[in-house]
Amino acid sequence: MKIVIVGGGFGGVKAALELSENAHYQITVVSKDKSFQYYPTLFSTATGHSHRESWVPLEHIFRNKRNIEVVYDTITKVEPEEKYVKGESGEIYRYHNLILALGSVTTYFGIPGLNTYSYGIKSESEIRALQKHLFKEMEDGKDDESHYVIIGGGATGVELAGALGTYVRTLRKHFGIRKKSVRINLVEAAPRLLPRMSKATSKSAARRLRQLGVHVETNRRVEKQTAHAIVVNGKPIKSQTVIWTSGVANPPFYEANKEHFELDKRGKVIVDEYMLALPHVYVIGDNAATPYAGLAQTALHDAIFVAKHIKGGTMSYRAIDPPCIVPIGKNWSLFEWKWLHFSGWSANVLRHAADIIGYNDVLPFGRAIGAWRARSVAELRIPDSFSQSD
Repeated sequence: MKIVIVGGGFGGVKAALELSENAHYQITVVSKDKSFQYYPTLFSTATGHSHRESWVPLEHIFRNKRNIEVVYDTITKVEPEEKYVKGESGEIYRYHNLILALGSVTTYFGIPGLNTYSYGIKSESEIRALQKHLFKEMEDGKDDESHYVIIGGGATGVELAGALGTYVRTLRKHFGIRKKSVRINLVEAAPRLLPRMSKATSKSAARRLRQLGVHVETNRRVEKQTAHAIVVNGKPIKSQTVIWTSGVANPPFYEANKEHFELDKRGKVIVDEYMLALPHVYVIGDNAATPYAGLAQTALHDAIFVAKHIKGGTMSYRAIDPPCIVPIGKNWSLFEWKWLHFSGWSANVLRHAADIIGYNDVLPFGRAIGAWRARSVAELRIPDSFSQSD
C-alpha cells in the first residue's frame, strides 16, 4: 500500500513513524523543509540558545526506516479521483491513502507594513534575520532602540517576551554597551494574554512579565508599521525591532484546491469522525477544524489516530484537551490542564519533562536526549555566523 504524507512537522513525522511499523506500507513523506522543527523551543533558539534544540534533519529521523522515503517538494494540487498530489517540481505522487499535515503559515491580516518591516521567529530563516538585525543594531557599540515590540500575547509571544530582555542584555555586554534599561512592549489585541487559557493563568502571565520589566498592553490593535515605528490604537511606538508572533492561517494549498475541500470560516478543513476530508484523504493537526487544532499535542494525537484507522481501526475520533505549559523567564513556567493550575519552579520541572516526551515522540531516544540537553543546559550564545558579511 502506498501512503503519501505531506508535511514534516509533528503530525506528519509521527504518522510516518507509526505506519512504518508495518513493512507492507510504502511511505513517502513530502516536505518543503529539510528539517523537523520543534516549535516549543523557537523562542529559546531566537534568544541565543542552540539551534539543535529546534531543528533535526528529517533524514536523521527516518534513517533506519527502510519503508519511508523523504522527498523535498511543495504540494500544489490534489486529484482525489485519480489519487495523486502534484508538487511545484512537477512530480506526481500517487497514493492509496493521503495524509495532509501541512502546518500553518503566517498571516498579517492585511496590516500595512508588517510583512515588510517586522521580524518573526517561526522558522530558521526568520530567526536568523532577527538575530542579524540585532547584531547590526549593536555592532557600532550603541543600542539606540527605544522599544523592542512583540506583537501577539499567545504562548509564543509571552515566551519570547520573558526571554528577550536577557538576550538583549547579553548582546549589549558582548558589544560593550553600558545602557541598562531595556524597554520591551508586548501588545495583544484580546482583552488578556493567553486568551485560550483561563483568566487566572492570564493574570499570572501578566504579573510575571511585569516582574521581568515587560510592558504589557492588551486591547490594543496594530494598525500599521513603518521603517521606524509601529502604530497601535492610533499611537506610534518608535521601534525598528517589531517581532510578529500573532496570526497563523492554513496554507494556501487548501484555498487553491477548495473545490475538493469543505472549509470553515477560518479556512480550516472540515473532517468526519475518522479525520477524513475526502475518501482516502486525511487532514490532521493545524489544518483540521477540530477543537484543539494548533497545538503540537493535538497533531501527535491526530497522527496516532489516523495511523490506527489506516491499519484497520474502527473507533471514532475524540478530541483531547492537552495540558499547556508556558515558560516565562528563567526557571519559571505556567502549567494548566483542566482545573489544575500552578506556576513557578515546579511547573518548570514539568516543562522539562514535557520536552523529553515531546522529543521522544518524534526522535530516536538517543537523539531525543541530545535535543533535550541542548534545550535544558544550553547557555546563552553569541553565534559567530551572524557577521556583517553573512
